[in-house]
Amino acid sequence: GNQRFSTQKMKQNNRGAFRLREVASGQNPFAAILGCADSRVPAEIIFDQGLGDLFVVRVAGNVATPEEIGSLEYGTLVLGAKVILVLGHKRCGAVQAAMSNQPVPGQIGSILQKIRPIVVASNNQQGDLVTATAIANVKTQMAILESSPVLTDLIKSGKLKIMGGFYDLDTAIVTRVG
Repeated sequence: GNQRFSTQKMKQNNRGAFRLREVASGQNPFAAILGCADSRVPAEIIFDQGLGDLFVVRVAGNVATPEEIGSLEYGTLVLGAKVILVLGHKRCGAVQAAMSNQPVPGQIGSILQKIRPIVVASNNQQGDLVTATAIANVKTQMAILESSPVLTDLIKSGKLKIMGGFYDLDTAIVTRVG
């Protein structure tokens, strides 16, 4: 689906009135995604999927808090999604804010606290540190999900895979991480 989107050859299946009626009584997503809340990274669109195809959990910085983990446990254990994709992206504002280490108002800091320990040191990385940190964040969130007993049981029984991806805002291409 991402290849179709990135090459502007989308099918846009499962988006019409028929599909709406079809999924109104229940859902059976084939995949779950822990993605960033960034408005430029809507999973259903960048993977050219429709209603009921994806179980998407979005939060700034694609961090796996207990609430997001619980949602993904539901999406896999109860609804039957076979894969969880942790999806980070280029120029993530949450990653940039965590890297700046500046005070922030309200509850924003609760998200940044999940990312700050991941910030890639400049002496260990060449190139774009925001991208390097965003990719490291994807890997860390994957590990956090893999520590869930519910998800671990699904993985051990062959019913679930956890994968990482990184979305390039400039090219519209998702590459595999981890």
